[in-house]
Amino acid sequence: MTNPVIPGPRAKALLVDDRKENLTALAALLQGLPVEPVPVTSGEDALKKLLTDDFAVIMLDAQMPDMDGFETATHIKARERTRHVPIIFLTAADREAQLALRGYAVGAVDYLTKPIDPWVLRAKVSVFVELWAKSRELAALTAAVREHEQRRQATADVIGLALAALRGTDGVRDLGRAIDLLERARLD
Repeated sequence: MTNPVIPGPRAKALLVDDRKENLTALAALLQGLPVEPVPVTSGEDALKKLLTDDFAVIMLDAQMPDMDGFETATHIKARERTRHVPIIFLTAADREAQLALRGYAVGAVDYLTKPIDPWVLRAKVSVFVELWAKSRELAALTAAVREHEQRRQATADVIGLALAALRGTDGVRDLGRAIDLLERARLD
């Protein structure tokens, strides 16, 4: 059995960093991957984007003014709609292992320090994009199976009604009703 091609939007990666040059560099690193980079410059803007768009992965700067990456991640993981989206923390601060532990504690799947190895980042993003695509395929297949089961159940219900009409009540069979039920079911 071949996997169906699920039409729809391309995977997106949410890039969150208060420095525009870092966003430009991240977007350049992702060129050639089947993912659309969506750059934002604050945790607040990231949370707004997450209200309307679905993302395969979030790359989040740990240290930003106002709402830092840890607080942003806490909000992301608290929302039912976004709690499953993988977060990769990116930071220039390599001075403390505590920061990495803090990132994992708020739900990050990884914590990378700058300068980032582009091949490692591309490999990680590729895995999350593939998982996102497989999740969409699975959801579409589940919906198709559910729809097929509902049609099968409706057909079984009609057949049951037609059989009841053939059995009749008080020994009187209603062949006309049985045929009518089966004809209507065939047309549906």
